[in-house]
Formats: sequence, structure tokens, C-alpha cells
Amino acid sequence: MKKLYRLCAALMCLAMLLSFAACSQSAEESAPPVESSSTPAPTPVESTEIDPDAEAAPVRVAALKGPTGMGMSFLMKADENGETAQDYEFTLSADPSEVNAAFIKGDYDIAAVPINVAAVLSQKTGNVKLAAVNTLGVLYILENGDSIQSFGDLAGKTIQATGQASTPEYVLNYLLEQNGIADSVTVEYLTEHSELASLMAAGESTLGMLPEPNVTVVTTKNPDVRVALDLTAEWESVAGTQLIQGCIIVSAAFAEENPDAVEVFLDEYARSVENVNSDHAAAAELIAEYGIVESAAIAEKAIDNCNIVCLTGDELRESADAMFAVLYEADPSSLGGALPDESIYF
Repeated sequence: MKKLYRLCAALMCLAMLLSFAACSQSAEESAPPVESSSTPAPTPVESTEIDPDAEAAPVRVAALKGPTGMGMSFLMKADENGETAQDYEFTLSADPSEVNAAFIKGDYDIAAVPINVAAVLSQKTGNVKLAAVNTLGVLYILENGDSIQSFGDLAGKTIQATGQASTPEYVLNYLLEQNGIADSVTVEYLTEHSELASLMAAGESTLGMLPEPNVTVVTTKNPDVRVALDLTAEWESVAGTQLIQGCIIVSAAFAEENPDAVEVFLDEYARSVENVNSDHAAAAELIAEYGIVESAAIAEKAIDNCNIVCLTGDELRESADAMFAVLYEADPSSLGGALPDESIYF
């Protein structure tokens, strides 16, 4: 009996061992394989975070040769020296229409343009924000002679001028109307300031309307030419508002995506304007270096009469609104057919 019992017990133990071995084999087959320490790690997914050291695209800025470019001269030098808070790409032009067309195409983020052009482009494209006033009145009537002592003395005369379809034309037309002599004055428009300046300096034109610094160029080269009328003073006497000619506009799309970049530009531009107005000699050297004006001597003489400013915020709105109102009353087409509303302002 004991032998039979031991045999049964042995068989039971053997069965249990076989069963355990089978379970272990099954578990090993179903478990995922364990990677060896030599198996390479999977390739990590690339991060979508912005590289803080990545270089941002430069802010593209267009300015006109003359006061708007003069006001940017210190900023241009600071950018060249790597001393600005952001990078800029500056383009200078003598032709406002060239800048306007390029701005519409999207070639510039920021541009200096005549004040009425800001309104026209806003009406035409809806992609304009007015960010600053940068130039007050810079227009003068020059005469090679001594017959023009008051605005009324222009009656019956022919004036050569520049700035057709822009602020200069609308300012002159307004003054002629307000002084009651619009029907008795003939105005001949030339394309570029430099062309008329050359004619007056050579004595080939005796009566012309030009902005600074072209005025200083002419009177320096030809002492017989004098400033007969300051159109800023004439404007204020009949309009009762400050004459504004130039402004800074920003692409609305750029402003929406990069408001901080616009604020930085306005801050750095304001400091540049302050430096130009406080240090004429240093400013004149930079202005000549960048070809904004033909010589440092001319630039230094002209700065005081260029009325270079940087008006933003409430000052911008108050001065621009008053200018828009006068221009619209005189000629609605000067603003694109409608008064700009609050949405034009940055």
C-alpha cells in the first residue's frame, strides 16, 4: 500500500511540474520581447517650439529723400551698427508714387508718405494704419526777383511746382481758393523736386513752390533766389490748423501680427528725430552719408525749416483729424472720397 501511495504522489508531483512548465512557456510566448541594452533608442519627434536664437526677418521701412529720410538718419546708422532692438531694411526713394505702389504690393511693412496718401491707401486697400505724423509744413514759394510780398501777389502768375496729386498740390489749391485767386494763377507741375530745384538754381525758372531741403539747395546755389512765402504760415492764417505734410503708415496685416515691432520702431524713430533736431552737425553728416540730401552743409542749414517731428497717440489723432477735415472740405478726392474714421489709427 505504501509503495502504491508513494507512486501516486510521485505521479501527481510530475503532473504539477509539467503543468507549471507549460504555463511559463505560454507566458513567455505572449509577453513582448525585452529590448537588449544594445538596441538603439527610437528617433525623437522634432520640437515645434520657436528657437529663441533664430533671427527674425528685418522690418522693411521705406522713406522719402527729404525730411522723412532726414528724421530716420540716426536710426539708420544705429541699425547699421547693430545697436537697434530689432533689424531694419531701409529703402530711400525720391518718388512718393514709387513708394505707394510698392507698399500696396506688400514690399514694405512701414512707409513714410504724404498725409493724404495715408487716407487714399486706406480707402483703396483697407491695409493701412496711421502710426505717426513725422513732418509738418515744409513748403515755400521761391522767387528769382522781388515782386511777391503777399499771397495775393501771385494773381496772374505762373508757378512751377512739384507734388501733384499729393499734399503739396492740395495745400496750394486750398490757399489759392481761400485767397480768392485760384482762377488767375497757372500751376505747372514737374515730376521731381530735384528737377525744379535745378531749374531755379540755374535761373531757368523764376517762380516755384518747393519743399525743404530743396529750398536751401536752390538759395545756396543761386543767391538771387529768395523765399517769398512760407506756406505753413499762410496755411495757419486761413485754416486755423497745423499744416501736416508727412506721416508714417504701417501695413495693417503687419501691425496685427507684430504690434510690438511697430511700437519698437516708433520708439526708436522718435529718438532718431530727437537727435536730428538737437544735433544738427552730426545729423547733417549722416544725412549726406546716406544720400538723403546732397551735402552735409545743405542738410545742416535746412534742418530747422524741415519741421521734423514724431507725433503719436492723442497728438497724432488731433492733428491728423484737423488736417483731414480741411482737405476733405477743400477736395474730397484728396482723401480718396471719404473722411478716414477712427479705424485708420494704429
